[in-house]
Amino acid sequence: MKQDNFFIFHDQNVNYFIHKYNKTWTNERIVEIPIIWKIVNEFKGKKILEVGNVLSHYFSVDYDILDKYEKAEGVITQDVVDFKSSYKYDLIVSISTLEHVGWDEKPKEPMKIFYAIKNLRKCLAPGGKIVVTLPLGYNFEMDKLIKGGKIQFTKQYYLKRISQDNKWIEVTWNDVCNLKYGDPFQNANGLIIGIIEKK
Repeated sequence: MKQDNFFIFHDQNVNYFIHKYNKTWTNERIVEIPIIWKIVNEFKGKKILEVGNVLSHYFSVDYDILDKYEKAEGVITQDVVDFKSSYKYDLIVSISTLEHVGWDEKPKEPMKIFYAIKNLRKCLAPGGKIVVTLPLGYNFEMDKLIKGGKIQFTKQYYLKRISQDNKWIEVTWNDVCNLKYGDPFQNANGLIIGIIEKK
């Protein structure tokens, strides 16, 4: 395998994810999907919720999907801040979705992402885990909430796009905290992979 076919995350080689849907070779999906899909597979047989209908476009999935806007079979069309479930989830994942909450809506509600994450915490079973990917530089208010410690993760990791042909490397917070969305490369130039663990 040529080095160009993978990136390194947590000292492991992870294959870039190439797919014609949403042209993943042009954007952050190329790294987000393999990271999150690996975690989903580790929780097979457990209660899983995906916020934002992303993975079902690439794989056959058999868990709950919450998406306010995308109408599809099996998708729960509710606002993430109002969502309530009759059971708790072992894993909640979200791929580049929460940055839109309250930001791409009218009127804008900059704090809505904070309340969305707070509500998702309530949906977690003891020992459960939330894993989200968030592009930096897209939602300026979200970036401020993260920088100011208002949105907190148990663990967080960072990826930075380093080339026109969409190569990524794992970096530190200082390497991504001031990156712009769409500059110098199209779409996300920096990502946070945020993990919340419930004791």
